[in-house]
Amino acid sequence: MITIALVGRPNVGKSSLFNALVGKQLALVHDTPGLTRDYRIAEGRLGEHRFFIMDTAGLESVKGEDVVRKQMQEKTRAAVMKADVLLFVIDGQEGITETDRQMARDIRKWDKPIVLLVNKSDTKKSKQTADDALSFGFGDPVMMSAAHNDGFLDLQDALEKYFPEDEIAEEAVDKEDAFAEIEEGADLDKEEVDEEEVDPTKPIKIAIVGRPNVGKSTLLNAIIGEERAITSPIAGTTRDPVSVNWIFEGRHFRLVDTAGLRKRHKIVERIEKMSAAETQRAIRLAHVVILVLDATQDLEHQDQSIAAHVIEEGRALVIAVNKWDEVKDGDTLRKELREKLGYDISQVKDVPMVTLSALRGKGIDKLLSTVIDTYSIWNRRVATAPLNRFLERMESAHQPPMASGRSNRLRYMTQIKAKPPTFALWVSRPADLPDSYQRYLINGLREEFDFPGVPIRFSLRKSKNPYTDK
Repeated sequence: MITIALVGRPNVGKSSLFNALVGKQLALVHDTPGLTRDYRIAEGRLGEHRFFIMDTAGLESVKGEDVVRKQMQEKTRAAVMKADVLLFVIDGQEGITETDRQMARDIRKWDKPIVLLVNKSDTKKSKQTADDALSFGFGDPVMMSAAHNDGFLDLQDALEKYFPEDEIAEEAVDKEDAFAEIEEGADLDKEEVDEEEVDPTKPIKIAIVGRPNVGKSTLLNAIIGEERAITSPIAGTTRDPVSVNWIFEGRHFRLVDTAGLRKRHKIVERIEKMSAAETQRAIRLAHVVILVLDATQDLEHQDQSIAAHVIEEGRALVIAVNKWDEVKDGDTLRKELREKLGYDISQVKDVPMVTLSALRGKGIDKLLSTVIDTYSIWNRRVATAPLNRFLERMESAHQPPMASGRSNRLRYMTQIKAKPPTFALWVSRPADLPDSYQRYLINGLREEFDFPGVPIRFSLRKSKNPYTDK
């Protein structure tokens, strides 16, 4: 498939057009200039044609020492060099600006096919803007309004000659590719029964999360060995999730770098709320979540809250302690982290912890190996026969508390799904089985069937009484 890159100055509607072409609310959209920082690529569609569409940061000259904006421009230009066709987007409502003119001069030098597009063409000024844009020498502009879904047939006509003749869109797209659930805005049913075995050809979906400025983007760059995500000492640099495909030791990964999560009462700006919502969704739809901690900073309640949230969502959790090369007493710090994290996520014992230095590239292989091992445990299944032999031994060793003067018998157990491991337990009186006894069974399951560091769920069900149930 060909790759089409959206280029233009900030706030001309590139992200709105990107979302419209992919048919999903993938990119954050707001009227704040420069909202998009890292480029994004997804599969788009026009009529019977499918292609890769690239949303980029707005191209503009950067004055002064704005490190983040300079990185934005560098990465945008590097990404655009990989494209087959450029869609040069201008704002029909605002008209031609000097930045547009300078950009037209710049992209003409890139020796790539260029299609001129006037967005927001539903305004009175858009016709004049289109006439003025003819001076760029890119041919007749396509008049569009991405926000109102107008002009897509004209865009298809303008791009028709660049599509390979045999490139026809398929109705079905592999939903395991590229964090498809995130791109579709879908949700997961926590009670869904999943009978699939682990398929090593499908990617392990990994969300990299943590507080702002702990090194999440640096970690992503260290894993893939290139400066894919923008990094900066300025907190909140990452806004949109940045997703990358990667292969390690034959296993496919889909890595997603997310915006930093602050305490809720500190999130006041709408853009930060949008970024936080995307991060929460990335956690919910990941297989394994890497929680990045800063070894040079004290563990905060927010770190513990994020870890607890990951467990509540049923995701597999791996702790990555970054900047470990700056720690003087590693043994003491490791013990302190274990104790503090264990308090808030006590329902999951032995969560794996890996120390590393993302900046120096140390500990990366160990982290990825730990992710693979944890993913395997998260997918583990246990046959019904050994489960019920285990249940009988546990009940014999420690009887459940009496319920209304009667014994509360454990009848039967089976695993109904993995990801996370979920077990159905038939019991005489489910409502009277205390949480403490359920924890007793869960801890027994961990030890008996080797389930360290992943959440385990129970679904209590009432067993039939032959004397009262007909």
